[in-house]
Amino acid sequence: MNLIIQGGALPTFLLERIVAATGATQVEPRPPQVVCLHGANRTADFDALIPLIEAEKLDWAFIAAGRKLSDFGLICFDMDSTLITIECIDELADFAGKKEEVSAVTEAAMRGEIDYRESLRRRLALMAGLDARVLARVYGERLLLSDGARELLEAAQNAGLRTAILSGGFTYFTERLRIELGFDFATSNELEIAGGKLTGKVVGDIIDASAKAHHLARLADELGLKKEQVIACGDGANDLMMMAQAGLSVAFHAKPATRAKADVAINFGGLDSLLNLFDPA
Repeated sequence: MNLIIQGGALPTFLLERIVAATGATQVEPRPPQVVCLHGANRTADFDALIPLIEAEKLDWAFIAAGRKLSDFGLICFDMDSTLITIECIDELADFAGKKEEVSAVTEAAMRGEIDYRESLRRRLALMAGLDARVLARVYGERLLLSDGARELLEAAQNAGLRTAILSGGFTYFTERLRIELGFDFATSNELEIAGGKLTGKVVGDIIDASAKAHHLARLADELGLKKEQVIACGDGANDLMMMAQAGLSVAFHAKPATRAKADVAINFGGLDSLLNLFDPA
């Protein structure tokens, strides 16, 4: 296995302890601010060093030696707080004067404390009657891509991967991102609008954790891909089922429960720091 540590300067004393703890056979510096430890093994001694590594605001990951981005065929992203920096539903609620109330439910849902379907119903009900034109304002004024999102997506597309947004958010945003960024596929919830106002409901079935996992599995099947050829990136509890369907699951600035079950956790870097895990093509 290779151990990749990245995100800043790795103190010499800590590097020496990591080498001893993992039995690494070679230390390879890779610019910018990436260190690859070849022949490393994850041990209890290494786990004891994790607080020191993360105190330096460094990300780390073990990955099989020789893996290239082009070994994969599909990469899937959650949208809110993963591909983009905001939770769209919270920003919509801000225009309704209910952001604090809705954000609290969003946080509880992302931690897995509330069923996602129930949380979505509760949050949408608070926005019934909101002018639908605020959707355009949220997209134009508040929606920003996460650091490194564009770079990771471009690298994946250049390596031949198909790309997808699998979101419990809303089609108004996922479709625009799909077109703007060139995603192959996107699925999410469609907000119901009547008389120019949000009704507080969605059209059709709710896209929840199981639906996201289903769409990932369906896409992989349609593309003739094995599980180990799929990457899934998410941040919340409702991403775990989708991430479990992937050969490489990535928790991005995620809740603790999501980080604990992911293959890779990016806590400090941008999405493009995932690229440092792979060998050059």
